[in-house]
Amino acid sequence: MSKTFYAAAHVVADPRGDNGEGKPAVVDWDATMRFRHHLWSLGLGIADAMDTAQRGMGLDWAATQELIRRSGAEARAVNGLLACGAGTDHLAPGTHSLDAIERAYREQLEVVQDAGARVILMASRALAASAHGPADYARIYGTLLTEVDQPVILHWLGDMFDPALAGYWGDSDLDRAADAVLEIIHQHAAKVDGIKVSLLDADREIALRAKLPDGVRLYTGDDFNYPSLIESGSHALLGIFDAIAVPAAAARQALDAGDTAKFREILDPTVPLARHIFATPTYHYKTGIVFLAWLNGHQEEFRMVGGQEHSRSLDHLIELHRLAAECGVLSDPELAAARLASLVAP
Repeated sequence: MSKTFYAAAHVVADPRGDNGEGKPAVVDWDATMRFRHHLWSLGLGIADAMDTAQRGMGLDWAATQELIRRSGAEARAVNGLLACGAGTDHLAPGTHSLDAIERAYREQLEVVQDAGARVILMASRALAASAHGPADYARIYGTLLTEVDQPVILHWLGDMFDPALAGYWGDSDLDRAADAVLEIIHQHAAKVDGIKVSLLDADREIALRAKLPDGVRLYTGDDFNYPSLIESGSHALLGIFDAIAVPAAAARQALDAGDTAKFREILDPTVPLARHIFATPTYHYKTGIVFLAWLNGHQEEFRMVGGQEHSRSLDHLIELHRLAAECGVLSDPELAAARLASLVAP
């Protein structure tokens, strides 16, 4: 079976905009859409309006709605595969009633479905803060899965990606949490395309994958162990595929042709780069993704919404450039070297 590869895509900040911390996001829409066409041209699907696009870390709901609408229109124009995140991040931080959380999910679901995109039901900080146990998750997800008009991708993001999601599915014990989400999936299997798992734990992902109903996919979100997990059976929904789109697309073609040796030959050298980009604190990985997009000429400035370009040290970025050069993901090494030099210049 051909594997589905989604690249979770970043947004390009408008360098002329006031994109400081806590400010409304000002996006360079032309550059943002050009990057999506780059991913589609390689044969990759796009997972948009996800944490890689800085949901909850700079991309506010107003900008998110515009991103979903624009990406939906561009996807239709080229018949590109697009799935978008629907969550509850327009709610104020803190606890909320389950009814309010349901309404918030429905509001975002409507935006995604109206754009013609597939739905990714994102993990909700509001639900993590408000739920009293697995039964509350079963109620929210059960209701939403009954209502959606097509199968969706569920989203399990570990607390290394977002500390506010600790204890998701109603239990801090990951084995019991897995049992809780599996029960939801089995009860609503016809409405679940798959589940995206970002726990950075390959053994746990494989165990969960083995317990899924027939026809429900495991989309790896493990940016540390993706080559082996994909080879062994997972599909992919990965932030690192934004950064390594060209080799990821070539690896997918090799896998579809049955050449697993070539698949690993292409992807394995990118793992040290991925592990560096997603190093602790993992939630700052977006800075490395955008930095590499700038090195590769996909945007004119190294700027991010929310001022997140300052979230990694200069030493971290210098090492990122070295690792990117080593695994061959710099499309124009001379441009990348010049841009790095401009960053480190006193």
